[in-house]
Amino acid sequence: MKAIGYLKSLEITQADSLVDFEQPTPTPTGRDLLVKIEAISVNPVDTKIRMRVQPENGEHKILGWDAVGEVIDVGDAVSIYKKGDKVWYAGDLTRPGTNAEYHLVDERIVGHKPTSVTNAQAAAFPLTAITAWELLFDRLQIQQNTAADTRHQQQILVIGAAGGVGSVLVQLASRLTNALIIGTASRPQSQQWVTELGADHVIDHRQPLSEELARIGVPNVSHVIGLNATEQHFPEIAKVIAPQGKFALIDDPSTPLDISLLKMKSVSLHWEFMYTRSMFGTADMGKQGELLNKVADLIDAGEIKTTMGQHYGVISADNLKRAHADLESGKTIGKIVLEGF
Repeated sequence: MKAIGYLKSLEITQADSLVDFEQPTPTPTGRDLLVKIEAISVNPVDTKIRMRVQPENGEHKILGWDAVGEVIDVGDAVSIYKKGDKVWYAGDLTRPGTNAEYHLVDERIVGHKPTSVTNAQAAAFPLTAITAWELLFDRLQIQQNTAADTRHQQQILVIGAAGGVGSVLVQLASRLTNALIIGTASRPQSQQWVTELGADHVIDHRQPLSEELARIGVPNVSHVIGLNATEQHFPEIAKVIAPQGKFALIDDPSTPLDISLLKMKSVSLHWEFMYTRSMFGTADMGKQGELLNKVADLIDAGEIKTTMGQHYGVISADNLKRAHADLESGKTIGKIVLEGF
């Protein structure tokens, strides 16, 4: 089968940072599905792994943790899916990725692909949808409630709302909760994007968050979600979060956070890492498949729109290098997708 990977961690500008190669098609066992990959998207985690993780035993490391495809074979313990099913998922960080013609994945972290969108549009969702859902409802325990008498009792500040996770999170929060949603974005086009996704307010994270919130008449917020540059914003986060509030983050701060800033307000801190359930085989691992099916239903009901930003063509080393370079620039809006081989 065709695949794209690397033999050595290199800057994306290097010729061999990602290469096309071939290897045998794997065989599913146990609860694994063998999926014929039809579309993928590219995430910041791909670039981080490429730069930080050296391949082992002289073998290519295959990246990619988003996929849409068709089940063409199943392991002997599979009970949820069958050959011919169209599925979507984000995979398992400890296993080979989805930048390949065929891919093995545990059925418990797989959902049925939404039927109302194309493969490319669907591929933009899984990793970011899982991350956003787990942030809102598992880590921060935001109430899924749209009753009129609960409107704006909770306030969610989403830092970096125009990116992949933010683009799904704002939609989920606006459709499933009654929280006041405040997204941050720095450019006119990204600010417009976040507004269209359903944010009640959009503020500029290049300015002090406390000043921007004061400008829109919001003294503090009950929940803060840090999606990028958390170390830069952390003093302001501590300033604007309400007493007994909750703060969650997904990025990797480049400098240590002084969490003592949260003590006086009894603020709780939550990490979200969407690979935790698959990496440790947790008892609730199947919740990822369940939430993917819930998101698929929301998409098919017209409640959630695709976060696909740009389509970079076929799945190849050259097109993936372009995607990695653009992600590393930090200026992408929505998700980059690739389709077919």
